[in-house]
This record gives sequence, C-alpha cells and structure tokens, in this order.
Amino acid sequence: MESPLLASRLTPAVPAEPVVARPRLLRRLDEASAGPVTLVAAPAGWGKTTLLATWARLAGASPEVDPGAIVPDSGQVSVEPEAGPVSAWVSVEVGDDGDRLWAYLAAALRSATGSMEGGPVPDRLPRPDQLERLAATLADADQPVLLILDDLHRVADPAALTGLEFLLRHAGRRLRLVVGARAGLHLPLHRLRLAGELTEIGPDDLAFTDDEVADLLTAHGAALPAVAVHRLRERTGGWPAALRIAALAVRGQPDPERWVGQFGGDQPEIAGYLHEEVLATLDPAEVDLLRRTALVEHVCADLAEALTGRADAGQALADLAGTGGLLHREDTRPPWYRCEPLLADLLRADLARLPGHELRELHVRAADWYAGDGRPADGLRHALAAGRWDLAGDLFVAHWPELTRYDPDPVHAPTPVSPPTEVIRADPEVALAFAAERAYAGDLPAATSHLRAAAGHAAGLPVPRRDRFLRLVTALELTVARLADDPAEARAAAARLLRTRPAGATPTRVPDSAPPGVTSSAPTAGGGGAADDADLRAFTGTALGLVELTEGALPTARFVRARAAAREAGRPRTELVDTSRAALLLAVRGELRAAEQAARDALGMPPCRGWSCRLDCAYAYLALALVALLRDQPEEAGANLALAGPALGVASGWVGASEATTGDGWFAAASGTGDGWLAAASGEPVAAAVAALCRSQLHRDSGDPAAGQRLLVRAREALAVRTSAAELAGLLRAAEAELRAERGDLNAARELLGDAAADGTQPALAVALAKVELLAGDAAAAGRTLPAWQAPVATAWPLPVRLDAGLLDAVLAEQAGDGRRAGRILEQVLDLAGPQGCRRVFTRAEPAVRALLAAHLDAGTAHFALVSDLVRGAGKSTRPAAEPAGTLDEPLTERELTILRYLQSILSNVEIASELSLSVNTVKTHVRNIYRKLDATRRREAVRRARELRLI
Repeated sequence: MESPLLASRLTPAVPAEPVVARPRLLRRLDEASAGPVTLVAAPAGWGKTTLLATWARLAGASPEVDPGAIVPDSGQVSVEPEAGPVSAWVSVEVGDDGDRLWAYLAAALRSATGSMEGGPVPDRLPRPDQLERLAATLADADQPVLLILDDLHRVADPAALTGLEFLLRHAGRRLRLVVGARAGLHLPLHRLRLAGELTEIGPDDLAFTDDEVADLLTAHGAALPAVAVHRLRERTGGWPAALRIAALAVRGQPDPERWVGQFGGDQPEIAGYLHEEVLATLDPAEVDLLRRTALVEHVCADLAEALTGRADAGQALADLAGTGGLLHREDTRPPWYRCEPLLADLLRADLARLPGHELRELHVRAADWYAGDGRPADGLRHALAAGRWDLAGDLFVAHWPELTRYDPDPVHAPTPVSPPTEVIRADPEVALAFAAERAYAGDLPAATSHLRAAAGHAAGLPVPRRDRFLRLVTALELTVARLADDPAEARAAAARLLRTRPAGATPTRVPDSAPPGVTSSAPTAGGGGAADDADLRAFTGTALGLVELTEGALPTARFVRARAAAREAGRPRTELVDTSRAALLLAVRGELRAAEQAARDALGMPPCRGWSCRLDCAYAYLALALVALLRDQPEEAGANLALAGPALGVASGWVGASEATTGDGWFAAASGTGDGWLAAASGEPVAAAVAALCRSQLHRDSGDPAAGQRLLVRAREALAVRTSAAELAGLLRAAEAELRAERGDLNAARELLGDAAADGTQPALAVALAKVELLAGDAAAAGRTLPAWQAPVATAWPLPVRLDAGLLDAVLAEQAGDGRRAGRILEQVLDLAGPQGCRRVFTRAEPAVRALLAAHLDAGTAHFALVSDLVRGAGKSTRPAAEPAGTLDEPLTERELTILRYLQSILSNVEIASELSLSVNTVKTHVRNIYRKLDATRRREAVRRARELRLI
C-alpha cells in the first residue's frame, strides 16, 4: 500500500512567530521568479524557508508590504488577484527518493494544472515518454506554473531531478522553479548560469541589514539603541538564526548593550545550533579544514594547504564558500576567504582544546607561510604564539620597517605569552619583537612596557650589535608615538633615528627635531650600508608623512621621497603606504598623470590584492576619483568614490557602490552626515576633506549645489581643529564660496573669503574672490583681486587653481576688448592643462568661456583637437532652473521635511533615527506619510518628486 501524502508538505510552511517582512527580498523574488530558475541557497539558519513561505503566502504582494510589518501566519492577506503564474509548493524531507519526490511533485502539479489522476502527470519517477507528455501539457497551459521546492538538497539521488531538468528545457518556459537548498544540489547550475537562466540569492542577500535587525528586535519586544543594533549585526554577520536567538535572549538582560558586546559563537545556544545544524552536516574533513584555518582571520588556498597539508585545500575553500555558504569570499585575486563571525568563534574555541603541541605546530606553519609570503607582521604574531623565540627575533630584525601598523582595521588575535626572562636576557631583540607585535595589535601600554624592559639590556651587548639594537628601539619609539597620536614625540624620535644614518649619507630634513633636553637612546653614528640607510629614510619619511596628514597638511614631496626609498630598500608594505598617499596628494596638486600612475601602481601591488591594506586602496581609489573629476568624468569619479568610502569607514556619507553609476544615485548622499563621515574626518582628515570636495562638485553638476555647500561646511568644520590644514581648508572654503555665489548669495561668498584672499598666502581664496567679483559684474574688482598666476611663485600652486586664474584672466582681457591678449593667455592655459588632461575648468565654466574657446578655435591654436572637444563640452553645468511641477494637496510637516532631507542620503532608517534622536518606528511612520503625500512608493521616487516641487 502506498503511503498517503501529507497536506502539510504541499502548503507553505508556517514560520515561527513573529516573522518580519523583508520587502527588498520579496521584491527580489518577484523579479527573479519571472525567469526559469531561482535558487535561494545558504546554510542552515539563514531564513530560506521563512523567506519562501512568506513570499508564497503574500502571493506577490511584496511591493505593498511596509518594512518591519508583521506577516500573519494564516496566509489570509488581502491582495487583489493578478494574472500570472499559478504556484505550487513541495517541502522535501530527508529520505525522499525519486518515487517519493515525484509523488509529491505529481500532487502539486495536478493542483496547479487542474489535471486528474491518470493524466499526463506521473506519480513516480517518470519514464521519458511520460516526461514528454507532461512537458507538452505544461507548454499548452494557459498560465505558467511556479513550482516552489523547499530543502531540495535533501534529495540524494541525482536521477530524481533529471526529470525536472528535462521539463525546464522542453516546457516552453511555462515551468518556473524557485528552489530553497543548502549545498550539494543535483541540478545543472553551471549550464543555467551560462545561459542566463539562473538567479541566485545567497547568504550575502539573506543577511539582515541594520533596519531589519531593528525590526526583528522590536517584534520581539527587545528594542536596542542604533549603535547596539549595528554591533549586533556585525557580530552575527546578519545571520537570521543567531539574531532570533539574540532577540529572545536579550529581553532578560539587565544591561542589553553590554550583553550585545559580549555576544559570540561560544554562547551555549549558538554553539549548540552550529554544531547540530551546520557542522554535523559536513564531512569530517571539511570540519577539520574549517577548524585549522580558523587559526587565521583570512585564508587563501596556499595558506590553507600549509595549515592542513591538503593539496585540494583551495577547491575545498571554494566549495565551502560557494554552495556551502560557510565562508565569505573576498573580491581579490587570488581569492581570500573569511569565516562567518559566530562560526569562527566556535571553531577557535574548538581549536583551543587541541593538545598544546598540535596548536603550536599550526602556529609554526602559519608563521613560516606568512614570513615567506611577505607578511612579516602576521608571521611574527604566530611565531610568538608558537613560542618560537628565535624565529620571532629573526623576523623582527629582518623586517622591522614592515612591522608597524598602517591599517585602522582591528587585529582580532589573543595576546601571546610573554617571552621568558632568560630568553630576553640572552636575546633582547625578542622583547623588541614582542613590543612590536603589541604595538601592531594596538596594545600601546604593553608595547611601551616591553620596549622599556628590552632597552635595559642594551648595555650588555657588544658595540656593533648594541648600535643596531638601539636603532631598533628608537624605531619602535617612533611607531608608538605615531600610533599614540603624539606628533611632538614622533618628530623627536624621527630626529634621533636619522642621526644613526651612515656617515656621508644624504641629509634628510626633519621638521621640529628633538627639543633641547631630550635624552637620546640612539647612537649618534653608526652603521649599516645603503640598504640600512634606505630603510631609515623610508621608515622615518613614511611616519612623518602620516603624522603631517593627521594634522591636515599635504606633504606630497615627503611621500614621494619615502616611496623611492622604500622601493630601494625592497619594502613593499611601506612602498604601498607611500604610493597611495602620494597618489592622492599629487591629484590635489593637479599632477594628474603622475597621480593616476601612482594610484594604479598602488592597486596593482601584491599587498593591495590581499585582504589587508584596505585603507591604502581607499587612498588610491580616492586619487582616481579626483583625477576623473578634474578630467570631467563624473561617472568614473562617482564609481571610485564608492570604492573608497567603505575602507575609510564611510558607509553612509557619500554613495553606495550600487548607486555609483546610475542616474541620481551619484548624488544620493546630500549632507554627508552620519557617524561614518565623522569617523573618517577624525582618522583620515585629508582623505575625508578631498572626498567631500569631490562629492560637492558632483552635487553641483547634478543641479543640487545646496547639498554640495552643506557638505563643504561640514568638511571645513572637521578641519578646524587641525593645526596644519590651512591649505586644504582654503581649497574647501574657495569651493564653498563659488557654490554660494552661483546660488546668488554674493555677500555670503565675499564674507566667507574675507581678508584671507588678500594676504597672498592663499591663492585659491584670491582666485575664488576674483570669480565672485566678476559674477557680481565688477570686472575692475576682479582684476585687482586676481593674483599673478604667471609669476614664478605661482608654479607651486595647485594646477586647478592656476588654471582657474589664467582662464579668468583671459575672460577679463576679452571683456576689456583685448582679444589678442585673451588669446595668448588662453593658449598658455591650454599649454598647462593639456598634458594633464585637465578639462573641468573649461567644461564647467561660465558661458563666457565657451565663447572664448570658440573664438580661439577660429583664430588658430596649437591645441586644435583639444579646443574642438572643449567647445562641444563647455557649458555643461549651465542648465535652466527646474520649475515647480505643482503643489501638494497635503503639505509636509516640519518634521517630515527634515526626514525628507535625510532621505536624499543613503542613511538607513536606524541611522536617521539615531541622528534625530527618534525611535525607528517614528521615523518609519514619517516616511510612510512622506510617500503618501508625494504619491511615491520608494525613496528615490520620493526624493525626485520633492526636487521637482523644490522642497529640497
């Protein structure tokens, strides 16, 4: 007798309450299900069944579902029926063979197509002739059939799914599959991908956003502040199962925020779920690979092979990251992988229970691999953890210039055991190695303590070794001072270190050298050859350049010299730091060709292709953004800004990568507000200011100069406390004044520039004031204010400032009736701009420039092709003001107008609530009211409508 079919397996599962609607994913399923196959693939606990069941029960109503709405479990949602596919649901269970699976498929398809028993739908594994009849029936059906198969990975027999593959090929696209599965799915996924017939939704898509985490917590009656919500999402990686466990547990905590900070994979509920639902489903060899590679934060194929001894480790990593979804693959070549945070916690806890000799052996393997791969900082950490004091000391002595911290990313690693006293007594360099590791990890008190302990052993060393030892002590003192944000001590330590250079070495200028009375721990002469001298120049130049950047200065020449020294010494990590910073500073100066080459060199260096050095890559991308802007390539500028933002800690102040090249998306961030922008301005003030300058110009180009002005004001305020930021602040002030003048606020522009334009030290301000006066119609005042851009001193100005001055001089000459002089000046400006490809000063200038260029073309020029191109592109920024498209039947309240301004940015609702000190639910209520009043359904549509109405 055949077993009866369970009705519960033919209807969408009822998820545990409460279920929070996730409109972005529901819309994604709506769009994807129009194609042949949609695969929702992720490990256990990622909400696959919940998502599919919610979507099926809402019957395509996702666009009308508000974020955070509670989905009823009855499925009785009032939705107008629409013509479309008829859906069928099958839940697959463990042990289903081909016949059992097809018994349920037959029941589902009969229900969907209206077929009777004995019709073309077979109720067991079909024969080829049965499949052909079924395919013909589906192809002739009035409506497509949408078949939702949940947990299809449970079917172990590949032959059971062969029939489905046949139907997909021959049913005339009248069969659509939506599949929920883990790993090991027996479908031709590669063929479907190549044919463009597969839409995949994976862990990265299923991970909860900050807003969704807040909704989930609210639904469970466990509201948290926005900062704690963000921290919880980071700790869980957005993993839905862990978030639900956390939401249930946090309600009873006396201090929820502190509890969130301690939440990890070693908690009993999380650990039990991971062991039973995730690790238990894997092959023991895969679990062993995950456990051994959890020794490191990020792993590649070669490192995994070194740690496990498996020749196929690279393929195993790719499988676990692909269909397994247990590893996150970084977008690098070669690929690096990282484990999900909570799983990594659990694996490291398991790793700590290994016998001591096995754990030490793993650390030794990691140390040897990192040392050979040019990552001495990681090699040193693992050598110390393994107790390999000789290896740690050798690594430090050989690679000390590369063992300083340049990245802001936190180092998540346990503190190694301090070397024994007898080891330090015999080899005090080991204590320096330990101090360097602690400084690299950000533990400056421990670094200082071990540094002092090591220095006490210097007297007993023989002279050549003592000189080298004291030089290393001074280098560490410089590192600690720089990381501690102590510029005076950093400069003093740099001066002491440079006094150890070999006799006859080229002098190196160090500003503000050690003040009188400072006792030097470094020798005054000493040794080493050319390689040691290059190391000293590269190390001190880089350290002092970073100190000056933190103060807001623009030390272009220092980074260029340090880069050359680092290359000479063969220090790729230091060279990368210098190259990326030099690229941005060269771009600020207008040396676009050198800046572009340096930026591409930085992005092409091996360390920049790994998982580290994100900040260096951000500087390179920011340099490319500024180069593109000055060459009047706004799409490329926006795209590179989007790549730079996350590494600088700006997730909500500029623009998201997905919006970087699409219409209004370039300009989605209107004000640059948010904690991310402030953090960037605090840690990397020059980079944050240059990014604000780029973004403000893109806002201006998009017809929204007010947003650009607000961003520049914020950037200037952030630089106010920087002691050496006068030049950079002047560039921001000049740009802001020009935007104010273009908006008709000439008095405010003059007031902003003030007397600073007249003292001769800020040519950018003087040029900006001259442009303001000309815009006001006072050519005589503009001429008096314009600085001498052809004087020898002007060669030190940033090229964009000099070009602006020359172009303004030409316009003034033309207006004075001296066309011949205007032509000569314009030719000189073109001589300067042409080699660098600097076009923006022409294409975004006032209409008078277009006429000047056209006349110059007729008069003859050595830059005929360039001028012809500029004449076609000039005047892009001159556009008629948008007229209001109407009025609102119901005006927006003041609070709604405030929130509407925030909607221009890419701040989430949680972040907007945090900015305004409101609850997330209050913000959502205002957003819904805004949408209703503006007759909009999405944020971008609301912003566009508001701009048409001149509300923002």
